[in-house]
Amino acid sequence: MEEIEKIELELNNDKPSIIKTNGEVLTAKNYITNPAIAREEEIKKLIMILLTPEKSGLLVGKAGIGKTAIVEGLAYRIQKNDVPDNLKGYRVIKVSSSALIGNIEIDGREEMVINVFAEEVKKMSKVMIFIDEVHTLIGAKSSGPMDLANILKPLIDRGDAKLIGATTTMEYYTYIIRDRAFLRRFEKIDVLEPDEETTTKILIESLPKMEKQTGIKFKYKDFVAKQIIESIVSATSEYKRIYGLAAMYPDVAFSVLSQAFSQALFQNRQEVELIDVYNAIKTSKRIYPDSIVKELAAFQEKFEKLTAKEGIHLPDVTIDDVEEIQEF
Repeated sequence: MEEIEKIELELNNDKPSIIKTNGEVLTAKNYITNPAIAREEEIKKLIMILLTPEKSGLLVGKAGIGKTAIVEGLAYRIQKNDVPDNLKGYRVIKVSSSALIGNIEIDGREEMVINVFAEEVKKMSKVMIFIDEVHTLIGAKSSGPMDLANILKPLIDRGDAKLIGATTTMEYYTYIIRDRAFLRRFEKIDVLEPDEETTTKILIESLPKMEKQTGIKFKYKDFVAKQIIESIVSATSEYKRIYGLAAMYPDVAFSVLSQAFSQALFQNRQEVELIDVYNAIKTSKRIYPDSIVKELAAFQEKFEKLTAKEGIHLPDVTIDDVEEIQEF
């Protein structure tokens, strides 16, 4: 039976359902590869918190570093029964925080969405609810200030209902740290940006997923593939990124790799070639123009023998060329 059908049976009503309309069952997804590569330590900490009575996990870190991927990694482990017995059989359901704000009319009465959501979760067994951007619910107003901790307390206190929240570092210190009731029930897990070596590993091990999603292959394997991915990671390192564009590892490096696949698809190629990676770096809007020019020059030198062997021409690029692309 499909997971959404099981949820419908558990809720057993014809009323509007927040979970059915806004929930994504992460444990029902088809994961081609592990979605949380190199995040074993964070997943272990999250599992330990979820095994603790009346405690929920709060993932805190900058945008684009993979907080959602950690929760997907937990769902992936649950699928494979690679979790302690106490967590086996759980469903992980992601619900957007924006879907929980405001009011909804039920049977002619206006109800707070968060209250309707809480009542739905009470009816379910062995469920973990993941709320991203959870800070937006603290102090949010609908029919008055929302005391999120007290609304969710009955869910946390139940043995078989678990909660996971995620927020950015800035929002944690701006909103959440002031709410003592919330902090008593949520235990913080710092999610740090991976280093260049780890980001390279994440991208390499994610290639099968990207190949499956796009229907084309990455032409190069093993040593050459690693060299190419290292070039992408180098081109997107900290001081080469344009500030304010959610440019963090691994997200910023993924954006270039994804663009390389798009370049190949645009050219109707069945494989991602060196020129596609070159053009993906060239057209990135997350990297400073002067850094792009320097990285492309280094790319030309690094792969000089390979381009000669394959008969590929990597044209020189100026700052004017890059600025024109970024303005467009």
